[in-house]
Amino acid sequence: MIKAQKLFDQLWHDYISQNPEAKRVYDLLVSEGETVVNDHIAFRTFDDPRISIDILAKPFIDAGYEYKGDYVFEEKKLVAKHYEYKPFRDAPRIFISALQPKYFSPFLQTSVAELIDRIPEKILDASSLIHAGNVWGTPEYDTYLKLKEESEYAAWLYVYGFRANHFTVSINALKKYNDIYVLNQFLKDQGFVLNASGGEVKGTPEELLEQSSTKAGKLDVQFKKGVFNIPSCYYEFARRYPDQTGKLYGGFIAKSADKIFESTDNLPEN
Repeated sequence: MIKAQKLFDQLWHDYISQNPEAKRVYDLLVSEGETVVNDHIAFRTFDDPRISIDILAKPFIDAGYEYKGDYVFEEKKLVAKHYEYKPFRDAPRIFISALQPKYFSPFLQTSVAELIDRIPEKILDASSLIHAGNVWGTPEYDTYLKLKEESEYAAWLYVYGFRANHFTVSINALKKYNDIYVLNQFLKDQGFVLNASGGEVKGTPEELLEQSSTKAGKLDVQFKKGVFNIPSCYYEFARRYPDQTGKLYGGFIAKSADKIFESTDNLPEN
């Protein structure tokens, strides 16, 4: 777990640099006397054997994580897998998804192929790929907008590359705010904007998982033609319930995750 923790520390440092609002939420909860435990960390990639889910999962597997389940998002043309670290109950789950370019336009397919071709071989072979960021160079703003028309997921990945898309607060580990509706209201009272796609709360106790998230914060990003303020990362919140055996549900619900993905859907500002 020590090996994994070093990786998590690197990912968290990069994540809050991309999303200062997440640090504000974290600090706010700590100031309320809460202990913030990560439920899961999510990553994005493209469905290509050079940068596949299995490639990105390798450093976690090496650290002792195990594959637990896979998911299909037909509408967004994504596949995903999640991993868990059995020896330590509070270790964050790892959720890695991949966009399937073959289901999109020739423009998107060609753009993605060209991006991957640009990645230096030494980076492809390195365990640091999971937090290497943008490894294909300064993005073109027009390309970003055109990709966004087809897939926000592809546009986000084109700009930000390999890094944590979001961390997730375990509501189960909270004391004062261990109800998702109470937590959501508290965050809104503090001025945070939540993702309302599909409702502010995705999932139900009957489905054994409730989720919510902030809308992605905006970040000034350097493009080839200048700096533009665009959506970055977001912070998620998850409340898990025990199944019939009394074991806390550890998986994910595709229809809920589908709406969580839309936390980065807000329009860019010129």
